[in-house]
Amino acid sequence: MELQTVLPVIWFGVIGFGVLMYVVLDGFVLGLGILAPFAEDEAQLDHMMNTAAPIWDGNETWLVLGGTGLLAAFPKAYALVLSALYLPVLLMLIALIFRGVAFEFRFKARRAKPAWGAAFALGSMFAAFAQGVILGALVEGMPLQEGKYVGGAFDWFSPFSMLTGVAVVFGYALLGACWLILKTDGRMQLVARNLTRPLVFVVVAFMGLVSAWLPFLDSRIMARWFEGGNFWWLAPVPLLALANAVALWRAAMREGRDATPFVLTLCFFALGFIGLVLGIWPNIVPPALTIWEAASPPSSQMFVLAGLVVLLPLILGYTWWSYRVFRGKVEADSGYH
Repeated sequence: MELQTVLPVIWFGVIGFGVLMYVVLDGFVLGLGILAPFAEDEAQLDHMMNTAAPIWDGNETWLVLGGTGLLAAFPKAYALVLSALYLPVLLMLIALIFRGVAFEFRFKARRAKPAWGAAFALGSMFAAFAQGVILGALVEGMPLQEGKYVGGAFDWFSPFSMLTGVAVVFGYALLGACWLILKTDGRMQLVARNLTRPLVFVVVAFMGLVSAWLPFLDSRIMARWFEGGNFWWLAPVPLLALANAVALWRAAMREGRDATPFVLTLCFFALGFIGLVLGIWPNIVPPALTIWEAASPPSSQMFVLAGLVVLLPLILGYTWWSYRVFRGKVEADSGYH
């Protein structure tokens, strides 16, 4: 096979992997912020934030990898996405900065500590909501003409994108709750367990609403599932997601296996991501821009791929090492300085 055929597929996989890693790793930190209003007092919110304090900075490396990979390998798609989604992308970046500043300042503040806690919660909620809106707008499809965006500045604003925005907020909240089950015990873990079951129900309901809406979108995301008998070999994905949700529901209140809910939630996100990729393939910008049409020249892709071969193992190694060093439970009196 020729390089111009193979390289876009490789880069599509790399970008998809980077986005998935960001969602599952930074997702639980955003989830902690979304759950901050449920903390019973400032000490309990300290405990929640301390579970992520040593490792949260490195998680956004994956967002940078996905964005730069898209720019380098698919510049036409990068230009289209930014042209169409400039406002929600800007909202996401501002919210992430706001979240990061609040995270650091809250631990140093005295009188303003509750205000920085509220800022941490708001920044996390808006960042999660913006990511969901971006996802919904991409899935809904963009008005394209000869490979160029012909829509307006607010074409991303629709009932479907608002639905996916709220869905992602609840999804990250579920991820954050299961992270707390893994990393805490005692009263904090009980609070997290009590939040997990209703969150499972809400997330499954939102996933059902989004799935029911997909066949009516112009992007025809669901068309692949029902063409040429594809449903029979794609059916395991939604069936596994449903079985995973049932297992997560049961594991939420089962003591003794604290890692199980978090692992099952990661699997839930991964299955949803796989279903999305199967729906849009081979398009990178639905409804009509394929990965080959959006790809940069093979020489450019090869040049960046050479750097990625060195960089990606380093990122994976650092991520594994940091999570291994800070594994185990985080006690309520652990401090962040």
